[in-house]
Amino acid sequence: MGSIEMASTEPLDRPTPVEEVAGPAADSQAVTELSPNEALALAVNVHRHGNLEVAETLYRRILDVAPELPDALHFLGVLIHQSGRHDEAIKLVRRSLALVTDQADWYNNLGNILLASSRLEEATEAYRTAIALAPTHANAYSNLGVLLRAQGRFDEAGSAYKQAIALDPGHLDAHNNMGNLLAGLGKVEQAVDYYCQVLTLAPGMAESRKLLGIAYSRLGRLDKASAVFREWLDEEPDNPVARHMYAACSGENVPVRAADDYVEGIFDGFAASFDAKLEHLGYRAPQLVAAAAEKVSGAPAKRFMVLDAGCGTGLCGPLLAPLAAHLIGVDLSTGMLDRARARSVYDELVKAELTGFLQQHDRAFDLIVSADTLVYFGDLQAPLHAAYGALRDYGNLIFTIEELLPRETQEREGTGYRINPHGRYSHGSDYVSECLKTAGFKIICIESEALRMEGGAPVAGLVVTAQRR
Repeated sequence: MGSIEMASTEPLDRPTPVEEVAGPAADSQAVTELSPNEALALAVNVHRHGNLEVAETLYRRILDVAPELPDALHFLGVLIHQSGRHDEAIKLVRRSLALVTDQADWYNNLGNILLASSRLEEATEAYRTAIALAPTHANAYSNLGVLLRAQGRFDEAGSAYKQAIALDPGHLDAHNNMGNLLAGLGKVEQAVDYYCQVLTLAPGMAESRKLLGIAYSRLGRLDKASAVFREWLDEEPDNPVARHMYAACSGENVPVRAADDYVEGIFDGFAASFDAKLEHLGYRAPQLVAAAAEKVSGAPAKRFMVLDAGCGTGLCGPLLAPLAAHLIGVDLSTGMLDRARARSVYDELVKAELTGFLQQHDRAFDLIVSADTLVYFGDLQAPLHAAYGALRDYGNLIFTIEELLPRETQEREGTGYRINPHGRYSHGSDYVSECLKTAGFKIICIESEALRMEGGAPVAGLVVTAQRR
């Protein structure tokens, strides 16, 4: 999805640099002494620098003075969306568009927010309105392509991306999006051309480097994939994505689990579009673990201490809430936790590494659920031992994991798991059983299920239910 537009209908005075707004006292004084437009310039600058809490305060103070100031309404809506509160954001942006009806950028923003809320028909209307107002609006065409792809209208999506590129040959998102569309349709060699074009236009663009490497790996050209990540790693030795993906494709220095900085960075960048993308992929893990939890827990009675381990944006939260007297979510990604918080179903949300968190909560939970989090662990001994210690007697652990099928090769010698070129780990069912028994669990059930679609094919997974003896 293209970025949110931060254009304004009014020329803004040169804003005070964010560094000069050091604390609440400075903010209050600035808003008191500035006119609404001057205060708006300050708020927009703070917003652009990523200080959402201060920017929201400034926008709201401006609206206290000038409640119908369109820019303040609009940019507050954008900020609220970035914080994961999409419904409130849509209301604010629509209020701004009722006051100013000819802003193509603002309709494009509305489309992005509606798309993030899976309100696809309304998003289509917003993007098409943006294009009608500004027929050369490349961002709106690219975003319309994202939406059309989410609806399965692949030919139309391709046409929208191509139109964006025709209007702006340097449009990086449109090239990347077209590559993703082609890769998803199995046309990986054509996708490579688009990813290479992005890297020609922006040689250091991390996302395209990653996608190009993954595309080569899907073609079975692991040497090419490794070379992409090796070059990236040579330029940025401390880059966690380059380091992890090089290990995944080359087989060199493979970690026993993905590093914290890799997981955090990947999911912070993925947070805004996570739900929409997984819906498009037919993601089933939350429903699978929730169904397993209901089997072992009986009728919903809101009586358990429940941990959503690796909660992400909180997709499991509403499904687990009927079982929970107290529901805690833990995740490494601040961006994901912000989205989970907006669901208003968790009693606590904690930013922490999973194994360490479990080790600090001895016999604290009746139920621990983890949907597609352990795919970032190779060796399962540590997290499963920690989960056993964090459960009360007869407490249950339920998780999904990607399955290492018997026909697959390249398993790490004697381990029962392997890292895949896309960066996640898959595990054999015998290995999972062995780890559970070693940790002390009684195995209730290990079932094979398709977790989602990827590259046009189902991803084989395991749904595991085990109990502390």
